[in-house]
Amino acid sequence: MRILVQKFGGTSVADIDRLKMVRGKVKAALDQGYKVVVVLSAKSGKTNKLLDLSTRWAAEPDLAEVDSLLSTGEQASIALFSMLLKDSGIKARSMLGWQIPIITNDEFGRARILSIDASRIHKELEAHDVLVVAGFQGSTEDGRITTLGRGGSDTSAVALAVALDADICEIYTDVDGVFTADPRIVPTAQKLDEITYDEMLELASLGAQVLMNRSVELAKRYGVVIEVLSSYVRKPGTKVKEVAKKMEEMKISGIAKDNDVARIAVVGVPDEPGIAFRVFNTMARSKINVDIILQSYGKKGTNDISFTVPLQDADAAAEALSELQESIGFDHLSVDTNVCKVSIVGAGMMSASGIAALMFEALYDAKINIQMISTSEIKVSVLIEKGYADQAVQAIHNKFFG
Repeated sequence: MRILVQKFGGTSVADIDRLKMVRGKVKAALDQGYKVVVVLSAKSGKTNKLLDLSTRWAAEPDLAEVDSLLSTGEQASIALFSMLLKDSGIKARSMLGWQIPIITNDEFGRARILSIDASRIHKELEAHDVLVVAGFQGSTEDGRITTLGRGGSDTSAVALAVALDADICEIYTDVDGVFTADPRIVPTAQKLDEITYDEMLELASLGAQVLMNRSVELAKRYGVVIEVLSSYVRKPGTKVKEVAKKMEEMKISGIAKDNDVARIAVVGVPDEPGIAFRVFNTMARSKINVDIILQSYGKKGTNDISFTVPLQDADAAAEALSELQESIGFDHLSVDTNVCKVSIVGAGMMSASGIAALMFEALYDAKINIQMISTSEIKVSVLIEKGYADQAVQAIHNKFFG
């Protein structure tokens, strides 16, 4: 049995005309001899509306009940699409996460998949040509509905592809594939035919919104090839795989920006052993991820420690650190939300010199000041003022891609 997994996001299920386009993609796969597992998201905007509804019913909604509520968005998508398939003579049925089951841990709102009962899916595929599965959701061992967090339908699709040993996992989006930059910002951005897992993982983690980073991590771990394609045009997309073919001169694969960051500065900390540990241990205990870190000399006998956190965690980070002020003895704390992280990513950077210098030259030419810098083997990230984000992406793209 040849199995193909196809995932479609919220805009692809927005109305009946869009769903008919999805049906066309499914029919094309059936014509190629595949059994198809279709993973659908909720209609675009539906999840946010349900979240807003939950806060109207309770000041602090129970997270397990929120997950139960949010799961109804995908339930509507799969039921309607299954009706559409059956109406055109295709043997199909819909399945919710708990019906398979897709077993997760009990971290409601951000659950992680533990196992999938592939035998149940294989049995259903013997009787049907298409299974329409709700993305974004699963259930705990004791049957409580869970959701997987932002972009969870991508993770659902890749996990199903792993469990079913599918030939490929197709992720359909609003764009034709993965580009060297967001084509809405840079009209001259180039589509990549292929990109490595590591590069895609970095881009996803750094703000590129084509794929959810958890789905890429899963694909890399189990060697599942992902193809990112357009829901609206019939043309090859971008394949995400272990080894990607590239032109020799392409040193970077893409440029990403992330507006959802904040800069925390702990000013005037004593220049003593253990201070950095106490600061970042506090962030760890508060379950706040830290990214770019910079320590610099302050006034005599003190240092300044600056770092970035996700924007939604800025207030929690400041509150946790404020409780340390008396015991550590730092001067003051500042929080800057008017910042943006812009990054370049590319496996070719490992064997090429001067890549960072070219990026910095592009920003210098555009008169954009760099506040912080972070590097790894395949990325360089800078923190800049948020208002210059799009200008910076365009300037860097022009420098590397002309």
